[in-house]
Amino acid sequence: MRRIAVLTSGGDAPGMNAAIRAVVRTAIYRKLEVYGVLQGYEGLMDGAFQRLEPRDVGGIIHRGGTVLRTARSERFKTEEGLLAAISSMEKAEIDGLVVIGGDGSFKGAWELHRRGVPVVGIPGTIDNDVVGTDETIGYDTALNTALEAVKKLRDTASSHDRLFIVEVMGREAGFLALNVAVASGAEFVVVPERKFDIGFLCDRLHQSRKSGKQHSLIIVAEGAMSAVEMKARLQDTGGYDAKVTVLGYIQRGGSPTSFDTILASRLGSFAVERLLEGDRGIMVGTVCHGMKASPLKSSWEGRKPLNPELVELVDKLSI
Repeated sequence: MRRIAVLTSGGDAPGMNAAIRAVVRTAIYRKLEVYGVLQGYEGLMDGAFQRLEPRDVGGIIHRGGTVLRTARSERFKTEEGLLAAISSMEKAEIDGLVVIGGDGSFKGAWELHRRGVPVVGIPGTIDNDVVGTDETIGYDTALNTALEAVKKLRDTASSHDRLFIVEVMGREAGFLALNVAVASGAEFVVVPERKFDIGFLCDRLHQSRKSGKQHSLIIVAEGAMSAVEMKARLQDTGGYDAKVTVLGYIQRGGSPTSFDTILASRLGSFAVERLLEGDRGIMVGTVCHGMKASPLKSSWEGRKPLNPELVELVDKLSI
């Protein structure tokens, strides 16, 4: 292997730049040439390669977003798109590819692998829903960003004796919502993995008021229901008037935490080493703080479970 490329795909996540930096510098340390692919799979199909040297990735380790930029590509999902991407790599004499993204990005990487392209994936998504790794790049930063916002809302809720509903990201997974709920002391959390009972929630709020609690906080994952829908159901069922806050894309922005920066650096370097060792069609991750490689397909074929201890903890501590 003489020349590799790296791209970021799907939603951006804080720490992606640290992973790019680690891929570039580890590859050059190992005497490889490195090219960045601009705008994800769109750039891969169009041959948008940019030669990267160590100084080109200097000063990006603490920047949010991705300097390579990213895009969601419907064109790449077609056979013509895949063949165009492979053709572009062949013309540029790219011998291997590192893909930084979530399970959707990994499905594209798997299709390239099936057609003979050496690919290694690095999990980068704030949802933390990728099977095969304990943490994904960007999750810790998003958690802390959401928590800081919720803390401020908690101050207002206690000052005005109000019920607040906060909607956080999490299309199909409730990791972000659950951990924000535990860390903020929320009274209730609604996640896609757990059946929601509006009657139970109203009873819980009623008991809280009877016990003297004057304000409450509910965390909702966007994939379970919207905060606006939750507000309407609470009004209809229990007569509760709630204030709604949707955190939205603010959770994806900002400088990565030290945890995400270190995680991304470790995964980026490990991905290059696995390519050089001959691994193909794999994803790198961390399990019990150690580096581990697993098949790309396992990242979406299974479902990563929530920690049942934390689910129970929200119920225990919200009395």
